[in-house]
Amino acid sequence: MNLEVFVVGGILAAAVVLFVTERIRVDLVALMVMLGLVVTGILEGEQAIMGFANEAVITIASVLILSGALARTGVARFIGQRVLAASGKGVGRLTAVMMATVGLLSGIMNDIGITALMLPVVLDMARRIGTAPSKLLMPLAFGSLLGGMTTLIGTAPNILVNGALRDAGFEPFGMFSFTPVGLTALAAGVAYMTILGRRLLPHRDPKTESAPADLRGLYDLGGLIGMLRMPDDSTLAGRTLQQSRLGHALGLNVVAVQRSGQMILAPGTDFVLREGDEMVVEGPLGRFEGLRAWKHLEIESRDRTLERIADASIEVAELELAEDSPLIGQTVRRANLRRTRRLHVLAILRNDRIHRTGLRLMPLAPGDRLLIATKSGRLAALEEDRTFAAVHSVPAKELTSHYEMERRLQSVRISEESLLAGQLLAETRLADAFGLTVVGILRADEELLMPDPDTKLEGGDVLLLRGRFEDLKTLEALQELTVGDNRPLDLSRLESDTVGLAEASLSPRTTFAGKTIKELDFRENFGVSILAIWRNGEVYRSGLQRMELLPGDAFLLYGDRNRLALLVEHPDFLVVTEGAEEVVRSRKAPVSAVIMAGVLTSVVSGLLPIFIAAPIGAVLMVLTGCLNMEEAYRCIELKAVVLIAGMLSLGLAMQESGTAALVAEAVLGSIADFGPLAVVAGLFLITALSAQVMPTAAVAVLMSPIALSTATAEGLSPQALMMTVAMGSSCAFMSPVGHPVNLLVMGFGGYRFVDFIKAGFPLFLLVMAVVLTVLPLVWPLVPGG
Repeated sequence: MNLEVFVVGGILAAAVVLFVTERIRVDLVALMVMLGLVVTGILEGEQAIMGFANEAVITIASVLILSGALARTGVARFIGQRVLAASGKGVGRLTAVMMATVGLLSGIMNDIGITALMLPVVLDMARRIGTAPSKLLMPLAFGSLLGGMTTLIGTAPNILVNGALRDAGFEPFGMFSFTPVGLTALAAGVAYMTILGRRLLPHRDPKTESAPADLRGLYDLGGLIGMLRMPDDSTLAGRTLQQSRLGHALGLNVVAVQRSGQMILAPGTDFVLREGDEMVVEGPLGRFEGLRAWKHLEIESRDRTLERIADASIEVAELELAEDSPLIGQTVRRANLRRTRRLHVLAILRNDRIHRTGLRLMPLAPGDRLLIATKSGRLAALEEDRTFAAVHSVPAKELTSHYEMERRLQSVRISEESLLAGQLLAETRLADAFGLTVVGILRADEELLMPDPDTKLEGGDVLLLRGRFEDLKTLEALQELTVGDNRPLDLSRLESDTVGLAEASLSPRTTFAGKTIKELDFRENFGVSILAIWRNGEVYRSGLQRMELLPGDAFLLYGDRNRLALLVEHPDFLVVTEGAEEVVRSRKAPVSAVIMAGVLTSVVSGLLPIFIAAPIGAVLMVLTGCLNMEEAYRCIELKAVVLIAGMLSLGLAMQESGTAALVAEAVLGSIADFGPLAVVAGLFLITALSAQVMPTAAVAVLMSPIALSTATAEGLSPQALMMTVAMGSSCAFMSPVGHPVNLLVMGFGGYRFVDFIKAGFPLFLLVMAVVLTVLPLVWPLVPGG
């Protein structure tokens, strides 16, 4: 065993661990793998980047455009709607027809695209026949996965194994080489889900027959709708909803405002409040009740605040960031300077402009000068810190003359009667709720500078706060609100011809995964509110601002219907409520269908190879107006392209270093004595189990060289073993993270992880049985046998 095998094996193991743990994005992992192979000398630079020019990558990108054009022109939706409408009202019959339809369409379209396209159709059918969406959505996902097995262009693993066969000098697959095995697997899967599988799925009851009411009941909005009334002399009058901080401070969504007997629905963030307004709010009122109990806060004068700072053991300084500072690009919040360096950022001077607000989410840049407060004696240590190019002490006079910090520093005394006494600092949420940061706590016998979040407050404490005086007045104004009567509100009044509800999720190509609603400024940027989130079978209706949006979430949106319609076109969202559909170019449907038929015919007849026919078809889709260039680029899953291109370099390294042959001998050679069928079974199991936790394209790339090495060493048919890899890579039935289509239906179906195991494991075994039975009949395991 040479050194190259150890290096490639180590890189392979590291890649697998990173794929499984998902600590790093999969496309970034692929790039790290590619660069690692070059740095270690395993591959030349030209070899490593060959994946980006690989025929499989070009084919996959082109097929995604073809699929997108069929969706954009309405071909797939038209077929799906007509077929499902004729399927009757029986759940079993609908399941069979739906899976068969989606499976056949998935053979010529991207499986993610066809699933996303059919989601609103299937949800509407579930509502019409009175069944739970959870009974239909997992079969929808499984149908698209099974359908991808039926043709060469059905899914990325098929294209990748075909490219690997061609590169190795073997006869590649044809367009319908996969059909005998894949179509049998699809038929078996449809029968299983129709007879048994659907009975293993959870039941999520629709509440009523109408779609909007179903959403209201499904997310249990009634229990969290309340009324808050503004007194006639409220200082909130004249402020906008955004300035009122009802969302940030109390976690409440203002869904309507009742004014002079008129109900104003879905007011925007720029809606101006008036005296006597009654706000219909969605969310738990417990936080509001807690805020009212804070009474007896005494706001001190600004002069007194500056006196306290001067008397306290606080040093104020200006820190200039070094050009190579590790803080560059990080937000103040991410840098966590308060905890790591025991300092608090009061302001940031950038390009002669002083920034005093929004500092927590502000990315730091080279040359920034940070105005900070810290404990006396800490400046010497900061001067030794290479993170900062310079450290200058700032006298108190300059705080007011240059930085005007007297407008940003406040002191507040907690009275002995206040219920704040005894609370932990973190429980007050002063920073998140009001933008007020506690710089220090002054007590009779001690000073607590940069206090920890778990510091307990006491009666008589003086809090030194950084924030605006207006925010303190907002806090006082919110305490003056009163809770309306407990009469149940007719939720239907919250909807009209112009305002309504919609259900959505993150799209498979989203860039918003892992970001909180607060970070996205969701209501401000999109003009609609997220009222609830459905995750892992549970509904979350409070604390939403701090929740990270994750793939598989379903969320309930509320707002202007025109704004909701705009989200349909947004690449980061998938809006599935019936009626909120993407505008299609139906006049171009015949054109897109003819182009797709031409691509298939040219490949089947042998006139053109797939990696030439598919790009020609993609170009024609744009030239004929089925798609424009921006839409074509959006169809391409750049993340998947980078993943595949990067991992192809590892596949090449495994072949050239002998790692693939070694793994093949160690893993599959030991069972070769039991016969060729045992090798196929072992290869299928390894591939299919890997596909439950790793991207299916990566699994196909990694298993292809192992399959080819096994075929050479054991004298087996390379086509048979590569077909096994393709089929196994598409068997991501037992895990929601195994394939994006599973995540796509997870939130809308209310599924938990265990639901995929219950319904997916028998299907996994069934497809394995089909492969072991049908594949040897179509592709003899021993050439000439």
